[in-house]
Amino acid sequence: MKKYIIEPEVSGQIIGSHLNHETKPPLIEKLNYQFDDWLGDDIIAGFRCFICTDGLAKSIKKNSLSGYEFDQCTITKSELFHDLNENGKDLPTFFWLKINGTSDDDFFITSNFTLVISERALEILRQFNIDHCTVEIYSA
Repeated sequence: MKKYIIEPEVSGQIIGSHLNHETKPPLIEKLNYQFDDWLGDDIIAGFRCFICTDGLAKSIKKNSLSGYEFDQCTITKSELFHDLNENGKDLPTFFWLKINGTSDDDFFITSNFTLVISERALEILRQFNIDHCTVEIYSA
């Protein structure tokens, strides 16, 4: 089955997150993702992390994909977000998409922290908004 590299939209940055510096690279233990803007994609990237909307999270669970777990995260909006969205753009609920799979799973991370997904996972993601993601075929 084909695998795909996916590079989601980056809409902000992690700030005020709790990092474990005893590991190399540091592991995020508590995630706070601060949005600078949002173009509407259902999966978002940050530094060594990914978040997804509640709707996408439910679909991933419902379809029994493998190689991930969901966790809570704090979502905030920066001053820039407020400046760019003066009409008060709302954000949906987001969950932290923690990737913990291997190459046999639907989600896994390569050694250079590239997100790779299965063809089945890509079919599910394409039912949502991933207009600002780049997707290309993965070759190990």
